[in-house]
Amino acid sequence: MKNIKYIKSGMAIIFAGILSLSSCSDKLDQPLQNQVIAEETDYSQSENMILLLYGAYAELYDLQWETFPTLSVRGDDVTPAGDQFPLTETDMFRYDRNFWMYNSSWLNLYTDILYWNGAMEEIRKYQEAGASSATAEQYIAEIKVMKAFELLQLAKLWGTILIPESSQPTALFDVELSNFEEVMTYISTQMDQAIPLLPNVHPNQRSDIRGGMTRATALAIKAQANLEMKNWQGVADATSQIISSNQFALESDYYELFKIPGKLNRENVLEFQYSDFGTATGTVTEYNFSFFGPSSWTPARAGASTGWGFWAPTSKYVKFMLDRNERTRLETTVIFTPDGIAEIESDPNYANLPSWISNVTPDGDVFNNHPRYNFMSGKHYLPSNQLTPGRFTYGTNKNLTVIRYSEILLMHAEAIVNGANSSSLSAAEAVNLVRSRAGLGPVSTVTLDVVLDEKFAEFGMEWGIRFYDLMRYDRGSELNFGGRNFQQSIHKYLPYPLEQVDILPQLTGDTPQG
Repeated sequence: MKNIKYIKSGMAIIFAGILSLSSCSDKLDQPLQNQVIAEETDYSQSENMILLLYGAYAELYDLQWETFPTLSVRGDDVTPAGDQFPLTETDMFRYDRNFWMYNSSWLNLYTDILYWNGAMEEIRKYQEAGASSATAEQYIAEIKVMKAFELLQLAKLWGTILIPESSQPTALFDVELSNFEEVMTYISTQMDQAIPLLPNVHPNQRSDIRGGMTRATALAIKAQANLEMKNWQGVADATSQIISSNQFALESDYYELFKIPGKLNRENVLEFQYSDFGTATGTVTEYNFSFFGPSSWTPARAGASTGWGFWAPTSKYVKFMLDRNERTRLETTVIFTPDGIAEIESDPNYANLPSWISNVTPDGDVFNNHPRYNFMSGKHYLPSNQLTPGRFTYGTNKNLTVIRYSEILLMHAEAIVNGANSSSLSAAEAVNLVRSRAGLGPVSTVTLDVVLDEKFAEFGMEWGIRFYDLMRYDRGSELNFGGRNFQQSIHKYLPYPLEQVDILPQLTGDTPQG
């Protein structure tokens, strides 16, 4: 693992260093540190090839905390509650290209992609030196899925982006911009190449890397890309393959799905995995769930740490769920404070809330009032009584859910109501599976509005799904609440970070991003 660590850190440091230079022509001519290290590798030692794959997964799971809110903050399901004023401004569609989170998210995602390009290049060298060709091709296919996932996020944020094919940071200076449609086509094609090379099992059934990439993961990302292209039949075909595999099923306990019992659940198509290895001290791999945690609470387990209080559901989302008589998904997605309950009750239409709405969670954690927020995200909440004894940091040992089977079902329904054909499930069958798990009755007729409402209810607080659904149908007017003024032609994409515009010649302040 030593070589992996050095290659990764060397690439990241040099990449950041190059992109911070105002004049970089001399630096671009210098050999990369990772190349020197790679030259010391004995590629005849085929058993070491898997270390590159381990490093690739470590890079994927090392998602910096600021990337998620940058991707997810603009929907009407969520609002930032912290002290990052430009993030609040982003939620209001007032973009500042100097905002450090834009630049950091750009660097985070592109550093990953360059690293994965390098890992694939190194795997090829093992293959050329005699390593199993089938194994090498599988490893490369897994890394292609990781790269496709992050290219999808980059395109959702900025529309027209760069697709580097080399590990050289200079590749970003040489490659032409690809528009949104071209990026989605690239992703779909890459997934077609990867799918037959990947294990055809549920991720939790992989014996080598449990929870790793499978055919279903690649099919899901292909479906997401085709959804953005409005290639409805492509979406239906990809989701049908996942549905027909019978490898996935909805978890009956929606609340626990997002907590420790939900790790490597049969519903999860992709999740970022973390662990404290069941020990009170020592090694831990974790996502920074403190970002989502309460700044004031009375945990059931004494000593459990507070969080930053930066991520809050909107009252619009709460009222939408109450109008639908939702309990299962509302109780899971939204954590109330006393002030939050009072805010909802101040609306005469919601003066008599159900008795189960409380600032005490089902696990006995009490969420107190705080001046920055009235609600907290339940999907990013780990009950204090699920912390490993001796661990106190908010969310430690929790996985980060990325793609769920319910998303496969609802993408499938969305494709069908837009005209696609399927022999696996009808739109009504797919929607009603999700509704049944939520404790709701079936619907007999499914329209686009029904599907989008179901997705709003199901995926609140998750990965900006709501915002991108609205963008796909030019329904940005639904984001005009609470003083917001959204104009899709202006606000669909973020501006390129100013630091990147100053460095990368392809980017200009007026570069078209559609």
